[in-house]
Amino acid sequence: MLTFETLKTDPASGAYLGSFARRGRLTLNHGVVETPIFMPVGTYGTVKGVMPSSLHDMNAQIILGNTFHLWLRPGMDVIKQFGGLHAFETWDKPILTDSGGFQVWSLGDMRKISEEGVRFASPVNGDRLFLTPEISMQIQTVLNSDIVMQFDECTPYLSVEKKTKGQITTEREARDSMALSLRWAQRCQTEFANLENPNALFGIVQGGMFESLRDESLAGLEDLNFPGIAVGGLSVGEPKEDMLRVLQHIGPKLPANKPHYLMGVGTPEDLIAGVQNGIDMFDCVMPTRNARNGHLFTRFGDVKVRNARHKNDPGPIDATCTCYTCQGQTHANGSVSGGFSRAYMHHLDRCNEMLGPMLASIHNLHYFLNLMQEVRVALENGRFGDYVTQFHTDRARGV
Repeated sequence: MLTFETLKTDPASGAYLGSFARRGRLTLNHGVVETPIFMPVGTYGTVKGVMPSSLHDMNAQIILGNTFHLWLRPGMDVIKQFGGLHAFETWDKPILTDSGGFQVWSLGDMRKISEEGVRFASPVNGDRLFLTPEISMQIQTVLNSDIVMQFDECTPYLSVEKKTKGQITTEREARDSMALSLRWAQRCQTEFANLENPNALFGIVQGGMFESLRDESLAGLEDLNFPGIAVGGLSVGEPKEDMLRVLQHIGPKLPANKPHYLMGVGTPEDLIAGVQNGIDMFDCVMPTRNARNGHLFTRFGDVKVRNARHKNDPGPIDATCTCYTCQGQTHANGSVSGGFSRAYMHHLDRCNEMLGPMLASIHNLHYFLNLMQEVRVALENGRFGDYVTQFHTDRARGV
C-alpha cells in the first residue's frame, strides 16, 4: 500500500520566483512519513552504532535496509522465521530496501552483467551467486519492506574498464545501461505482481550524465506506472556541478502525483538542492560514516572533532542542537544525562573509544532529520525561500 499527497508547494512571492519544493505525506503499510524526509541507512538491519531507541527519540520515520547484504547474511531463511525485517530488527516504522544493484555494480571485476542478471563472487566467502530482477523481488518480498526498489544497473560516471585512464562513460555505454535497467524494471514489476507483494515498488531513473537519456528513462518508467520514482546514478564520483545539472534537469520533470526519491545523496547542501528540485526522500551513509571519522555536521558548518583546537573546548558540538550528544536528556526525576563537550568528544576520538562514533552518529543523524523538519515547517509557513537563504548563510559562517 502507498498513498501520497502534496500538502503545500513553494510559491513565488515578490522577487522570489519559488521552487519545485513541496511538503507531502506518504502513507505506507507500517506508518505515515512526512516529507521531505531523510532516511537513515541500516545496511545490515541496523543503523551502525545507533540504538533503535535513539532513532525513535530523534523522530526517524523510515529507515533503509540493504537487500544484497541481508541476502548474504543472515540469509532469507533466518529473516523468514521472523516474518520480515521489521520483527527481525524490532523496528515498527516503515522500511525501504534497495535492490542490490548498486552493491553488485560496486564489486567491479568480481561480477559479470548479462541480460539475465548478474553473476558474481560473494564478497563474504567467494561463493558463485546469481542475482536477477526476479530474485531481487523475491528477497525483498521476504524482507517485507514497505518500499521495494527495482533491480537496476547503476550507470557509473567512469566506466570500470576505463577508470584508470580517467575516461568518462560514453553516451553509448550509458544508453545501453539505461535500456537494460528499463527492461529489468518491467521484469521486476511482473515478478512483484506474481508474488502478490502488498507493498510499493519504485522505479529508478538512470541515464548517467546525459539529460536526453534521463528523459528517455523517465518516460519508460512512467509507461510502467510505478507508484514512486527514484533518481539513481548520482553521487557516484561525478563533479558536483554535473550532479546538480542532472538533478535540476530531471527533478522538476518527475510525476507530480508520486513520491520522488534521490538515492544516496548527500551533504546538507545537496539535500536542500534536492528539495528545491522536487525531491521528497533522501538517504546517505554520510551522517554515520563521517561520524566514525570524527566529522560532525552543524548549523554553522562542519566540525572535525579530532583537530587539536577542540582538546580543551568545554562547549557542545552545536549549541543550537537539541540532540542527546549536545544537550543531554532530562529524566522524569529531574536528572539530566548526556550533553557532551567538544573536549570530551575529542578525547573519545583520540582514544578510539566506541562511545565517540556512537555519540557523533546520534548528533549527525539528528542534524539531518532536524534539517528536513525545519524544511517542512518552512514550506508549511510559506517561507522556504527565506529559509534556504539563512541556511546557506549559517553554513558558510563556520564554527
